[in-house]
Amino acid sequence: MARHLITSAIPYINGVKHLGNLVGSQLPADLFARYQRGRGHEVLFLCATDEHGTPAELAATKAGKPVADYCAEMHDVQEALSRGFRLSFDHFGRSSSPQNHKLTQHLAARLHEAGLIEVVTEQQVYSIADGRFLPDRYIEGTCPNCGYDKARGDQCENCTKQLDPTDLIDPRSAISGSTDLETRETKHLFLRQSRMRDTLNEWIDAKTDWPVLTTSIARKWLNDGDGLQDRGITRDLDWGIPVQFDGAQWSGMEGKVFYVWFDAPIEYIACAAEWADAQGLDESQWQRWWRTDNGADDVRYTQFMGKDNVPFHTLSFPATLMGSGEPWKLVDYIKSFNYLNYDGGQFSTSQGRGVFMDDALDILPADYWRWWLLSHAPESSDSEFTWENFQVSVNKDLADVLGNFVSRVTKFCRSKFGEEVPQGGEYGPREEALISDLTAKIAAYQAHMDAIEVRKAAAALRAIWVAGNEYLQEAAPWAAFKEDPARAAAQIRLALNLIPVYAVLSAPFIPDASAAMLAAMNAQGAGWPDDVTAALSALPAGHGFTVPDVLFAKITDEQREDWQARFSGGRG
Repeated sequence: MARHLITSAIPYINGVKHLGNLVGSQLPADLFARYQRGRGHEVLFLCATDEHGTPAELAATKAGKPVADYCAEMHDVQEALSRGFRLSFDHFGRSSSPQNHKLTQHLAARLHEAGLIEVVTEQQVYSIADGRFLPDRYIEGTCPNCGYDKARGDQCENCTKQLDPTDLIDPRSAISGSTDLETRETKHLFLRQSRMRDTLNEWIDAKTDWPVLTTSIARKWLNDGDGLQDRGITRDLDWGIPVQFDGAQWSGMEGKVFYVWFDAPIEYIACAAEWADAQGLDESQWQRWWRTDNGADDVRYTQFMGKDNVPFHTLSFPATLMGSGEPWKLVDYIKSFNYLNYDGGQFSTSQGRGVFMDDALDILPADYWRWWLLSHAPESSDSEFTWENFQVSVNKDLADVLGNFVSRVTKFCRSKFGEEVPQGGEYGPREEALISDLTAKIAAYQAHMDAIEVRKAAAALRAIWVAGNEYLQEAAPWAAFKEDPARAAAQIRLALNLIPVYAVLSAPFIPDASAAMLAAMNAQGAGWPDDVTAALSALPAGHGFTVPDVLFAKITDEQREDWQARFSGGRG
């Protein structure tokens, strides 16, 4: 049994996330976690809300609430939506937790002791109208690299280039919109990442199995221009983790907090501590996942994220852990994703454009969305959500292929043999050929899942569903029943046994439909079909079942047109 530590990029607290956010990290991470659990492996799957920094303060101000209250409310909202989409986190934590405060301050102290943190006097943007320094995300302007006019002061979300607020063209305050800005002198702590450049290069060079998207972004940041730059890790904000160590203020850092991109990745570790505390476990139980001196050396750690998060997880976070000199578990594999676009444009939280998680669940159950998003995951390039494609995929894949198979088999059996697996007949050459074909197809599916090739895995799973339909059409038990009922009984017995096999294989993608299939077949204990022959004989003659409700209703043209019109404008 292997041990898998899985983390999803932690979502910002500033509102409900859209489907592009979901498919860019949390959903494929859940797919992988469910798959590994289904194979019998030990999994710790962690996520949290990212609660510090400018987005939280701005969103709280807009909502007219104290930032701590706003974050607590939105954490509950996001946790509820994650349950709605059946995201199987072992713990959904908070970056504002006491555990993250303690660990962030501890790691900063260790970096300081190692000579990797220095106090830097720098020029920072000050807003006359707002009467305060503006941290990077409080400033918007035009990106000097790509010309995007809504770039933030830390990074352009369009081209992913790392920025400083003073790099922006025509900067303005994100609070008031004022352009009455000036630069003033202030002090901040900087992580001396440049000292870690050779170490990081060597580490990334060893990751020969990483996706090209991940390594190309990391190498660009490491080697382009002047190479990896030192990075400020503090900000002038009221809400955040105070710049302290051993309970004392850092000299000259009074009133400052750690930069959200310093403390947010540390929450992955702190989240495990939160999980252990919530379970009443001692700290050795979370450290066995995170410290190589306490058992984590046999853990396989996989991170899931959108491409805009890659630089911080391939460089800044590893630099923090390596630089601390402590035996922290480093990531083994980073699965990064491109962007999912929406109907000819971009999904956008700030502009309210696209389909958001709460609205999606109001329209259809989670499995419909999970299937489409995962089968169209933006792995090798950006992909696009359109209502037409969504309708076609749901109707053809879920309703016509999987749902139709389950319905035809169970209803035919009920009408001819009753609600139990029929007796009589033997498997013949056609059945043996199906078993051989499914054995090969399941092996291909497993290989894609092991490699986290999400779209290929979805296609392989659909091919497994199709194989059952093709067998049913060729065997034609409805015709065989008229001449040889025993022969039809054997055919239907095999087809009924296919249903729990489909349920187990499909569970990572469509967990609710999987549970419904297993319940209908009274096969809740079915395991992974490592031996296909045995799996297709697991339900013996006489085993009772019920005909399930329709697994997937087709999307009508009227529904599609209604939703398309409803979501044509911004989110209200």
